[in-house]
Amino acid sequence: MTRLAYDRYCQVIADQVAQVRTVVTSGAALSGPVPTTPDWSLEQLVRHVGGALRWAALLVRTGAEDEIPEERVPGFDGPGAWGDPGALDAWLAESGELIVGALREAGPDAKVWSWAGVHHAGFWARRMTHELLVHHADAALAAGLPFEAAPDAAADAVDEWLEIVEWAQRTLPDDTVRELRGPRRSIHLHATDAGAELDAEWLVVLDENGVSWHRGHEKATVVLRGPLTSVLLAFYRRLPLDASGLQVLGDRGLLESWLERATFG
Repeated sequence: MTRLAYDRYCQVIADQVAQVRTVVTSGAALSGPVPTTPDWSLEQLVRHVGGALRWAALLVRTGAEDEIPEERVPGFDGPGAWGDPGALDAWLAESGELIVGALREAGPDAKVWSWAGVHHAGFWARRMTHELLVHHADAALAAGLPFEAAPDAAADAVDEWLEIVEWAQRTLPDDTVRELRGPRRSIHLHATDAGAELDAEWLVVLDENGVSWHRGHEKATVVLRGPLTSVLLAFYRRLPLDASGLQVLGDRGLLESWLERATFG
């Protein structure tokens, strides 16, 4: 599998910020609930996104050697007035400019702290791309607006999620992913609308050693198939497994067990 080019991550971040801004100014109720992140209103979701971008931008811009507390990030909490789409939009636009500018100035190999032990700016370019991608979906679903992920970014988001699950089983002894160990079982993800050049199929293997995975088409204990955007959102628990266009073939309980235990944040 091949990760996206660094410049492509920067472009997707810029594009996703623009699209989240469209949601903010669409007339959707900022105080309305977000079904896929039920603890947040739409405005709280957007403030989370913009704050995360500003935090990552400060890490990259300063070449941070350690984690920076949120309270040291200028403008982290967002505009003072709540319920003002114009102020929220302007703040989010500035947040996007800060992260894209910091990443482009630093370059992919610049040294910077990360929680995953991958100490370069390329980590943050990729992480913020998928942070935005999924939260853009959250915002669009809350506002009743369409969402479609760019195929290359969507496939890379699945890769990154699986890498994070592997990292969690190695690094976090109490993580629930460890509960997936047992006799060999497997999950196949199959994007039905992606061309062969994208290779948007995955096999996730669960056995006594934990979780492993690779790209490819193979028989499995359970199969999740459908359009790539829908597969991505279901795998991130943003769409139900019985959503339109999705199919689950085989041991549905295994897939549900995975979705319950392979979590992040």
